[in-house]
Amino acid sequence: MGDLEQQWRRKGATLSDKTARKEYGLSQDEIVEAIRTGKLQYRVGSMHGNPWFRLLRGEVEDLVRVSLGEGHLEERQATAELAHVDSELRRLRAELTKLEEQRAELTARLARGHDRG
Repeated sequence: MGDLEQQWRRKGATLSDKTARKEYGLSQDEIVEAIRTGKLQYRVGSMHGNPWFRLLRGEVEDLVRVSLGEGHLEERQATAELAHVDSELRRLRAELTKLEEQRAELTARLARGHDRG
């Protein structure tokens, strides 16, 4: 398998055109133009009959670096990472709350068992 094919298969190496717009601040027109001019490779995906472009993250980052600057790229990456961290914290807090409730229920059940014995 060639290096390019490995890039397409590697976890996290690709993203959708929608994610590229959201994470990097590109417009759909910029993405289509970069595809047309050969700056971005793509594969067409489809979900529930809706087509979308799958892009290589490294190429998208190179495009952003050249067109919008390194500072913009770093800011967008930090913003995306912060959103991911915030999301993970919310998930962990919810899990902690659930575990604390489960612990309280088990502790109460054990206390009731000791009262009977």
